[in-house]
Amino acid sequence: MTEMVTRWIEDHAHRLTTLDPEAPLTDLLPLVDIVGDAEVVAIGASTRQTHELSALSHRIVRLLVEERGFRSLAWEGDNPSGIGLDEYIGTGAGDPRALLAEARSFWQTEEFLDVVRWMRSFNRRHPDDPVRFVDTAPTAQEHLSQLSLPDGLARIELGLAEDTIRWHENTADRIVYWGGLAHTVNGTPRAVSPPSPPMTHRNAGSYLRERFGAGYVSIGLTFHHGMAPGPVPAPPAEFADAILGGTALDAYLLDPRADSPAPVRTWLTTPTRTRLLGPCYDPAADAAHHLSGGSLADWCDAVLHVQEVTPARLLSHTRD
Repeated sequence: MTEMVTRWIEDHAHRLTTLDPEAPLTDLLPLVDIVGDAEVVAIGASTRQTHELSALSHRIVRLLVEERGFRSLAWEGDNPSGIGLDEYIGTGAGDPRALLAEARSFWQTEEFLDVVRWMRSFNRRHPDDPVRFVDTAPTAQEHLSQLSLPDGLARIELGLAEDTIRWHENTADRIVYWGGLAHTVNGTPRAVSPPSPPMTHRNAGSYLRERFGAGYVSIGLTFHHGMAPGPVPAPPAEFADAILGGTALDAYLLDPRADSPAPVRTWLTTPTRTRLLGPCYDPAADAAHHLSGGSLADWCDAVLHVQEVTPARLLSHTRD
């Protein structure tokens, strides 16, 4: 079956010709049909610490803003408005590098600085139709204090969804939600490992799917091997990433809802595991770092896979 799935992916995937955020978006245009009239599109990466997945996320944000009229960007786990980034992209006030240095550590990269600069550039060109950051409710900043509670992580997931829903209700903006795969997939529930046993509960993506239905689109970003920032081996054979990485394609877009023969459909709809790397990743226990509790077709409306990754560039503190 693995060989049939691999052949099907090679026949049906859309090859990505570049990961350059400034390059034309032609190779990503199949995403436009997948997104359709969605109100919220989530970009969830299996790790936040690679250049390639960050740059690819930037390209998706550009596509959604430039081609589909999305005008709000939610950065998961942080409030860019609270640290002055919304003021910067709106008026140019402030030093974006210094402002981003006040964000959560996983946003402190040159790749995300490139996104902030692009947003400012877009707003200079479109002063009457600007893009902005989602301004999270004050309670969102208290999420970290909930980690010590028995249901702390489950509460955080609900809070992430509620912030997004509230912003949509108040603004009617179409929203790009940029976060981690564990939070963005449609997980009802989903399980995250480590720890052992895995933590299992509903996530933000499941609440957003419940609220918006087909108006919530989940885009999953995966990879096969590389540096993130330390060495990451090829995934275990039973992981979805292993088969996704078994093709001859360096990077591609796949629609898991596309017509497929029965064995392929079985693979897409059977519960699986996919790699999930956080800041405490141990390559010696690679198989322990995973997402489970659902199938690829349940979790994602689109999958963008990159074969090999390199580390994201940590933010330097030289002023712009």
